[in-house]
Formats: sequence, structure tokens, C-alpha cells
Amino acid sequence: MAAMYYENCSLQYYSELNQPLEASYILLLLMLAKVSLNLFMLGVGRQDIKQHFMGYFCISLALLDFTHLMNIAFISYFEDFALWGMRFTKYHICLFSQIISFMYGIMHYPVCLLCFLDYYMTIAQNSKPANIGQRLFYILVVVFIWISVLFYVLKVPAVSAELEIQNHFFTCPLYISVQSYWLSLAILFVICVALVICWSEIITMVRTVRIISFTSETVLIFSSASDCYCTVCKKQLLTRLLICFLGTWAPFVFLQMIILLLDAQIPAYMEMNVPWLYFINSFLIATTYWFRCHDIQLTERTWSADPFVSWKFCFIPFNNQNTEQAENPVPVIIC
Repeated sequence: MAAMYYENCSLQYYSELNQPLEASYILLLLMLAKVSLNLFMLGVGRQDIKQHFMGYFCISLALLDFTHLMNIAFISYFEDFALWGMRFTKYHICLFSQIISFMYGIMHYPVCLLCFLDYYMTIAQNSKPANIGQRLFYILVVVFIWISVLFYVLKVPAVSAELEIQNHFFTCPLYISVQSYWLSLAILFVICVALVICWSEIITMVRTVRIISFTSETVLIFSSASDCYCTVCKKQLLTRLLICFLGTWAPFVFLQMIILLLDAQIPAYMEMNVPWLYFINSFLIATTYWFRCHDIQLTERTWSADPFVSWKFCFIPFNNQNTEQAENPVPVIIC
């Protein structure tokens, strides 16, 4: 893959596949792997993901990827055919992939913003599941976003001009998102800052952590002072959220670091995937917990908002270090 630059186009980052036939088989294999990974991640979640906006968006992304995979397979098999008065050839594989890449490439910022607003406004009501009205609202928002992005991609002059030009050449340039690059960089920067701030607390807590079974789930017990000031408790909460987050997503964090250091040019149709969205989802949940720890009651259901990260932990006073005698640990943090 090689990078291309167009001076008269605002969308500046592309990856290029030169041979259409080769490109179709490569796209088919890549989309097959991506769809399989999407389905695996959706299947191994610990809970019903249809409780928040991000869950519905992940489902819609998986469905769109599966539809794109079926289109590639169908066109690759028949190569040249007519359907509903329209003629489809192998070049439509590239065209559809270009449209998908442009759509995915500009979705990172809107999806993250909507997800954060959703958690920020509803995290206090997590004691009860989403009702039918909320779920219908999430579905309508997801549908509206996809339709809006599709019309934007097809109507923006720079994008539509590129799509028309590439139909006359034997190349298939695919958009590489700048949004994902800056979003990854911002997340890694926040994690590094949190590590610097909480490094001493992390060392202390890791040395004193105990793992027990509480209500049939694994829970981390940290030694903590019960009468701490608000700022101190908020710092302790940040430390524990950081431990829980990195305990699950540390390999993905290292992967993002490697991608940024190598300046890897990953096409947008591959970069926007369900594992990446779940990674952002966990980061936004931790951010919401930290910002709204004074306004919410951290109940059993609140800690279960994430399909992968178990945010639940207990604390006991410093003068009671014998965790085996803690018969009823309290799975809440009081700030």
C-alpha cells in the first residue's frame, strides 16, 4: 500500500490498490476477517449491549460490514451482471469500498461525542434498564447518522469528484481517516497523564490488591481510607478506573502506540470496527464515572454498564487488612 496526496482535495490521505481484480480479492478477505471479528466481539460481551447508543451503533456497523461483504462476494462471483436495470462490474467493488471508507472516516468524532453525551446524561439512571422509548430513540439516532453521513459523502463536491474520477482509472484509492489518528493520540495522552498523576497510588494499590468472589463475580478489593477528602477520593477513583481500564485494554493500548509510532496507513473501512468502538466506549465510561462521581450512586448496575471492563471494586479501611474476614464488602465508592 502506498500513500497518495491530492492538492485540490480536502480529503488528503489515501491508500492505493492498483489492480482491480487483486483489489477485489484482498477486500473480500479483509472484510471477511473484519466481519468475523465484529461478530466475535458482539458475542463475547458480558451483558446486553442494547442499553446505550454505542451498543446500537456497534450493531449497525456490524450489519453494514456484513452487507458490504455480501456485495463484494456477489460481484466478485458474477463479475459482470445487471440488476434492476443497473449494470454491476468489478469496479463497483472499489466504488462501494470508497463510499464506505469516506463514511467511516468521518464518523469517529460524531460517534464519540454522542456516546459521551449519552453516558453523561444517563449514567445516573443506570439503576434501571433502558425502556422501549429510549431504545427506539437510539435506533432513530443511529439511522439518522448513517443517512446523514451517506448524503454528506455523496453531496460534498470534493468527495463526489474523487468518486467520479476513479471510475475512469484502474486504481482504487481508499480514504484513511485523520480523525482516528487524532482520537488515538488524545486517548493515549490522557492515559499517560493519568499514569503520571496516579503512579504512586497505582504502586500502592497493586501491592495491596486482593481478588475475591462477590455475588458470583470477580471483585478487586483495595485498601483505602474511609474518611478521605473529596479531592483525595476522586484521585483514588481515577487510579482504580485506570487499573480496571488497563487491566482489560492494555494490549489494545500498546497496539495503538505501535500504529502511531509506525505511522501505519490503515484504510478507514478497516479502522472503524467493533473492537475499536468498544475500546472508546470503555474510555468514555471511565471518563463519565470520574466527572460525575459526585452526582451518581455507583450501584451494582452502574458498574455493569461496560460489556467488557468490570469496573466494580470494593474498599476496606487500612486497619483491616485481612480480606478473608470481609464478609460483606461494599461495591461502591463514596466521594
